Amino acid sequence: MAREKSKKSTAKWFSGLRNKYRLVILNDQTLEEKISLRLSKMNVFVVLGSLTIFLVIITSYIIAFTPLKEYIPGYSSLVSQQAIYRLQLRADSLEEAMNQKELYILNIRNIIEGKEILDEIPAVRDTQTDYKNIQLKKTKEDSLLRVEIESEGKYNLTAQAEEGPVFRSALSSFLFFTPLKGLITNNFDPVNNHYGIDIVAKKNELVKAALDGRVIMADWTLETGYTISIQHQSNIVTVYKHNASVLIKPGTYVKAGEPIAFVGGSGELSSGPHLHFELWYNGNPVNPRDFISF
Repeated sequence: MAREKSKKSTAKWFSGLRNKYRLVILNDQTLEEKISLRLSKMNVFVVLGSLTIFLVIITSYIIAFTPLKEYIPGYSSLVSQQAIYRLQLRADSLEEAMNQKELYILNIRNIIEGKEILDEIPAVRDTQTDYKNIQLKKTKEDSLLRVEIESEGKYNLTAQAEEGPVFRSALSSFLFFTPLKGLITNNFDPVNNHYGIDIVAKKNELVKAALDGRVIMADWTLETGYTISIQHQSNIVTVYKHNASVLIKPGTYVKAGEPIAFVGGSGELSSGPHLHFELWYNGNPVNPRDFISF
């Protein structure tokens, strides 16, 4: 019985959509009939639906293919984009012209001095930073601090320089952010206990995180000054040494490219503004230059 009633009510509702109605517009004073329309619920629904779809299509077309989209938040101006593109082309042209003039003057000097003519400008190495004449002086306080830090075992890292196909294939799947753009003055050399690279830059330039991760150390040490260590996924650790100051605290979660420190020369093992950057995988140091473009 309930099912039959439901079917009857549904059929009645559908038949009601087809019922005809008359819409009459009369003159209020003379009662003269002006407009008379014969309508049904179905016709009204179809007309309104079609009109709505038409308005949506027209609005989308106007926004996509006319300059009106510039007034909508989130859309950039086409004129601004073209201006930026022209400025980029002009800057590239100016840089190329300056390099050509500098190379021309350099070759003239080489001809006068009887040297070989160059095809490109050689990279200039920073001679102000000298890491060979560093003199370390141990004190009683230094020895006590060293014993205290080593006994804690909090930031000890395995000093094994193992690099191979397994390490390379595992790390190549990660997209590392360049922590600092600058001149590399000291390369990765695990044989001489240099487990990272030294990047020279101007003082107080921003140092940025290479990957998303959790800060496990952000403190000052006697030899490396303000030092930061970040634990990333897949047992990857990055280390940033000799900073002027740090911008984060231990336990903070940072994103790749987020500023974490300022370039400096803190610590006894530093003789100028630079960043000592290390990359560790499974407790082993690897060459950062194999995976990051500096």
